[in-house]
Amino acid sequence: MTLPEEAMHALLPMHAVLSPLGCIRQAGPTLHKLSDTPLEGACFLEQFEVYRPRLIRTMAALLEAQGRKLSLRVRDTDMELKGTVVGTGDGGAVVNLSFGIAVVDAVRRYRLTSTDFASTDLSIEMLWLMEAKALAINASRSLNTRLQDAMILAEERAFTDTLTGLRNRRALDGHLDKLIRQRQAFSLMHLDLDLFKQVNDTHGHAAGDHVLRQAARVMLEETRKDDLVARVGGDEFIIVFANLTSPARLAELAVHLIKRIEEPVTYDDAVCRISASIGITICMGEEVTPASVVERADEALYASKRAGRARYSFYAEGDPEVPKAIGEKK
Repeated sequence: MTLPEEAMHALLPMHAVLSPLGCIRQAGPTLHKLSDTPLEGACFLEQFEVYRPRLIRTMAALLEAQGRKLSLRVRDTDMELKGTVVGTGDGGAVVNLSFGIAVVDAVRRYRLTSTDFASTDLSIEMLWLMEAKALAINASRSLNTRLQDAMILAEERAFTDTLTGLRNRRALDGHLDKLIRQRQAFSLMHLDLDLFKQVNDTHGHAAGDHVLRQAARVMLEETRKDDLVARVGGDEFIIVFANLTSPARLAELAVHLIKRIEEPVTYDDAVCRISASIGITICMGEEVTPASVVERADEALYASKRAGRARYSFYAEGDPEVPKAIGEKK
């Protein structure tokens, strides 16, 4: 004898009451959601395949499995269930089913809610915990992403000149140190803007800032993606060319940079005119320091200044009192 139907539905929403012939007399409301056809009157073993502990094909075999945990599968699907069977004494049986670890998939597939489970079933609590864990993990990932983005932004700002968007002295030192440690050949240009002070004095600092940004844009346009362009002083810039050591090519770049920087820059109603002096040094992988490389370029830069500005000069070993090998702008 079984409990009244309402009690069975409340206590065991995934139960099936079977006749001695194995037909479903009564099925719980949740079990109905697993089938596209009415379950009452259908053969239980035609609706559900019992495959463990052994394949069960008859009602008699099902009754022999009383008290054992059964593994089942909804026919023609991959939805797996767990169950147990108890005889009713009249040749029939009550089979109680559950989703086991497949509950997450079942909830999504059959659109189940908390009302589809017995109030004592811990599946809902497990689902809530899993949902809470997923939310916590997502929140943690989101926070980590924001922190990483903030760290990247902070590092970027630490190596960037705020006015021009170029690299700064800190970035330059790190880049040179890396090239020198790797014994990589490179060249370095030190540029100083000629007549920049007159722009500031005549048209104001806002105009001067505009001119600096335009000069920075020119340098970026005239260099390669992997070259480093840095602002290292008020109107001083350094460009590092990795694996570029051809004096002819460097001279060509210097001439082109000077010509473009000399193009008039308009700010409001004012026309600002500047030029550039350039010092160049070439390193072929020898043992040097970042400071000594920059010092070489400085010497060549000041040779250009002494020679009349708007020129480029190459550093060459020799007597420090004698101007280094100077190649005038052609």
